[in-house]
Amino acid sequence: MPVAGPPVFLVAPGDLAQPVITLSGPEGHHAATVRRLRTGERADVSDGAGTLAECVVGSVGRDSVVLEVRAVRSVPPPRPRLVVAQALPKGDRGELAVELMTEIGVDTVIPWSADRSITRWQGDRGARALAKWRSTAREAAKQSRRAWLPEVTEPATTATLAKQISASACAIVLEADAPVKLHELSFAEADDIILIVGPEGGISPAERTALRDAGATEARLGPTVLRTSTAGATAAAILLSRTPRW
Repeated sequence: MPVAGPPVFLVAPGDLAQPVITLSGPEGHHAATVRRLRTGERADVSDGAGTLAECVVGSVGRDSVVLEVRAVRSVPPPRPRLVVAQALPKGDRGELAVELMTEIGVDTVIPWSADRSITRWQGDRGARALAKWRSTAREAAKQSRRAWLPEVTEPATTATLAKQISASACAIVLEADAPVKLHELSFAEADDIILIVGPEGGISPAERTALRDAGATEARLGPTVLRTSTAGATAAAILLSRTPRW
């Protein structure tokens, strides 16, 4: 078996209690047509909340796969928990950011409506955008074979974000002119980490003050300036590499 393990598919929690699981609909199509699973191959099924069923393919239909459950196990939630507040970027860059951060291991993504965000989530447009972020996180979690789906929360304002920072053990704001490098920060005792990524135009002075007053520490990445859609994933990788998770 590869180190990364077999492919993972998602089902409703109640399905994991059955000795045989049938993947149908989009999951069945993906398993049978996209992944082209064959009888006897291994595949795992998860409820996205830490329960994982280890299965073997029993049969394959046109758009369905029957899996025989061999064992069910619980995967503890990863610690420390990593939360990223991602300022709303323009176009489809938000979905790219969510995809990358999910694959790396971010546990929660908070869409942040920053002062300088060009995109505004309002009404039906906002609902559709949020649904795309959540769908992207789901698919990326399957691709990266995660037992826990990342949460994509409702959009947050700076005031809401500041309250969460005040309650967290460690909060870090990415700023290109920060005096401290990200990898120099100490967070050994933190059980949860909040990372704040600003928009293309940068975090406004008023927001920087509000986030610092709430208890966040500013830190910078390397000498180059990253796009908002890639900065979060890069910073998440640096942080996780300094924890037992990586």
